[in-house]
Amino acid sequence: MKTFSAKADQVARKWWIIDAQDQVLGRVAVKAANLLRGKEKAIFTPHVDTGDFVVVINAGKVRLSGKKEEQKTFMSFSGFVGGHKSENVRARRARHPELLVEHAVRGMIPHNRLGRAAYRKLKVYAGAEHPHLAQQPQPVGLD
Repeated sequence: MKTFSAKADQVARKWWIIDAQDQVLGRVAVKAANLLRGKEKAIFTPHVDTGDFVVVINAGKVRLSGKKEEQKTFMSFSGFVGGHKSENVRARRARHPELLVEHAVRGMIPHNRLGRAAYRKLKVYAGAEHPHLAQQPQPVGLD
């Protein structure tokens, strides 16, 4: 018996939609990362992009557990003197709420070109409206 290895051009891609309203950020990110990588498919192959497209709506209404709303911080550094910027979850949610979900999902997929290909299939929107109705995304339940 030979080991099955999926071919990138033979993968059938589906579209999924996740409603993040009142859902915990980590659970939304895990579900999205698994769908992006294709880990829930029988043809999953670690070195091939077998994942699907994922649309996350209501990202601005995602919930964080504990005191993370005030205590969790996001840091960036430009490399220049005084180029350190830091903000908490509340400030980031007010400025750009999609970044909360995008940052969480990015940390859960591989940090290589395979992960970058999977990350490009993620579409995150702060509200309930999205431009992907023509793709007929199927709803996903977070179990």
